[in-house]
Amino acid sequence: MTEIISSFWGPVTSTTDCCEKNYAYSSYIAEFYNTISSIPTILLALIGLICARTERFEKRFCVLHLSIIALAIGSMLFHATLQRVQQQGDETPMMWEILLYMYILYSPDWHYPRTMPIFLFLYGVTFAIVHSVIRFGIGFQVQYVILCLLCVPRMYKYYIYTDDVSAKCLGQLYVATLLLGSLCWFCDLVFCENISRWPINPQGHALWHLFMGFNSYFANTFLMFCRAKQCGSSPKVVRLIGVLPYVKIEKPKSI
Repeated sequence: MTEIISSFWGPVTSTTDCCEKNYAYSSYIAEFYNTISSIPTILLALIGLICARTERFEKRFCVLHLSIIALAIGSMLFHATLQRVQQQGDETPMMWEILLYMYILYSPDWHYPRTMPIFLFLYGVTFAIVHSVIRFGIGFQVQYVILCLLCVPRMYKYYIYTDDVSAKCLGQLYVATLLLGSLCWFCDLVFCENISRWPINPQGHALWHLFMGFNSYFANTFLMFCRAKQCGSSPKVVRLIGVLPYVKIEKPKSI
């Protein structure tokens, strides 16, 4: 919902403007709650990155956590400015992140190991260049949804072949946060006109950011557990300060 008032960033040029009153708290932040709601995502990804480094996981997981941090920062810049360029800085990392997920999910059984990363890398670079020129609208959304759907069968396969109860719980938390976040996003998008008349805006899009921050953390932790199993390690899901789950692994001793 666009407010015609003076702002530091000028008129809204993005194709998306969520159901939050613009510049309600600062002339420098267009959507306050949608901006700060990405901070937990950054903190969770930092925790995941530290765990991946400490437990000596493959570099792919460090890159995955870093990509989520980049995505969250891009999202903050977009919602703070509501400018078209910053919107691309949010959407392009989304594509890169889902391509990384595809690599992590499918690479263990890929018959031509060198072709997959090259193809996904070229796909990501090509998308970024073309998106900066053409500025995809519905095209970006269609590509992203298709790539997400391609990840679903593989995630399900990992889940049904996992015997560890704690690891299965991570998979269940992943699905639960995805459904709750999607519900918040849908309500904020479809019922914005009604919500705007409420005394208090529940900030559905900000809740989407919050749920998806936990969603990505649970997904990454689950995949780290599965990858450790594939590599012959002895992974175990433990909890940081008794609350936040992460994976500890014991690599096999060399003979």
